[in-house]
Amino acid sequence: MKVSACAIAILSGVVFAGTAAAAKDEGHGIIHFKGAIIDAPCSINPDSEEQTVKLGAISSATLINSGTSTPTSFSINLEKCALTTAKNVEITFTGIGTESNPDQLGISGSAKGATIALTDAAGTPIKLGTAYSAPALHDGSNQLRFAAYLQGDGSSAVTPGDFTSIANFTLAYN
Repeated sequence: MKVSACAIAILSGVVFAGTAAAAKDEGHGIIHFKGAIIDAPCSINPDSEEQTVKLGAISSATLINSGTSTPTSFSINLEKCALTTAKNVEITFTGIGTESNPDQLGISGSAKGATIALTDAAGTPIKLGTAYSAPALHDGSNQLRFAAYLQGDGSSAVTPGDFTSIANFTLAYN
């Protein structure tokens, strides 16, 4: 009988210990981690890797005769730069241009008759597929500044509606 009482005591302790150690489940989820290891002197800040630039609600009258919207600034932030040999970076924006203006991004959606132009911080146009030399880099953090604006394409009527476009960028250090 002593063995049975001892076994019951041990079994009870195991059961209650397991219950006490279990976490309450009042909701749960999954966290995915994504990244890449790159062979480069700088890391790209995660907020710069994939971003949305809101150009706003632009009057169709603004875009008539190749008119332009107000530029919207955006940046690509580089961090933890350890520059030993490469002190400069070239950035190339790519995307789908239009027949009337292959140097600018075409738009998709119900809006028509406009393209998206990219510029450097000084307002100098940057052509799709053409490498742009950014100002010299320094150790630590660097901010590459750009702007984008909507421009009437001049060859077709401007049709109001929603639009989207995608630009990819590639960095090349030298």
